[in-house]
Amino acid sequence: MPSLPAFTDQETFRAWRADASRWLPIAIDIARSHGLSPTAPQVFSTGTNLVVGLDDRLILKIFPPMLRAQFVSERGSLAQLCGRLHVPIPEIVFEGERDQWPYLVITRLGGVLGAEAWPALPEAQKERVLAEIGETITAVQRVPPGELTQIEPQWGSFLRGQIEGCRARHARLGLPKKFLDGLDDLLADAAALIPMDGAPAILTGEYIPENFLLNCRGGEWHLAGLIDFGDVLTGWGEYDLLGPSAFMAAGRPRRVRSLFDGFGYSRAEVNFALKRRLMALMLLHRASDPVRHICIEGWQNKADDLVQLQELIWPD
Repeated sequence: MPSLPAFTDQETFRAWRADASRWLPIAIDIARSHGLSPTAPQVFSTGTNLVVGLDDRLILKIFPPMLRAQFVSERGSLAQLCGRLHVPIPEIVFEGERDQWPYLVITRLGGVLGAEAWPALPEAQKERVLAEIGETITAVQRVPPGELTQIEPQWGSFLRGQIEGCRARHARLGLPKKFLDGLDDLLADAAALIPMDGAPAILTGEYIPENFLLNCRGGEWHLAGLIDFGDVLTGWGEYDLLGPSAFMAAGRPRRVRSLFDGFGYSRAEVNFALKRRLMALMLLHRASDPVRHICIEGWQNKADDLVQLQELIWPD
């Protein structure tokens, strides 16, 4: 059996990963080493790591050495959250390492990937799913983080690093000048707006349609599972409102209200200070790219500055 190779950069790894014939035989050999017999393995082409469905019950995720931190995050999160949520998450069945590539065999959840189901949902059902996502974010954040607090970067260090590189990042990604012009003032406020050393909560950073499953019961769609915990860190809980705000709420007042209701925020709590803090967090998010991620049609022409933009994303 050939060995898994070593990579020094993401681009080379992604090109190699794209040809599953290079690594699928090794994945099957790993499965067989645990007494499993994958007869019709399903390669998942999206995502960051090597992911293959072994059958209708199990999934194998293999992490390259340069992404070992994602393995640590995923393994620790699944262990910490196991049995503590009302929404299903994968359970670890086996773990190991091949050629310094760590891997997990986890249970496969039922349901339809959110990215496939969400666009066709009726508006009322989108509002209900957003409320369920808000509730789930709160449920995850009620779980004591335990050893997850040791995951690097620590929240304070993470924020300081994001603040330092924020302007250069958004200039590179093409954020219009009228928004860049207000960025320095927002960043100057960020340290006071965002708690740096409060009680840490478990953050996935990615409550987006690619990372949850939905199912339909009696003609109504509901949240059916969460997947992908490779980017978990711990910190200020509102950070996890950003994914559903950008990708799903689309600036629609009832959707936004549903998300906040599920999260547990009253109308009185959704004030200017909260929106200012969320705007700062959105621009500091590790995957922040408003030009491509804010799903409000024509949003760049509907706001003249960051204050107007926050009102557009989180309307009353």
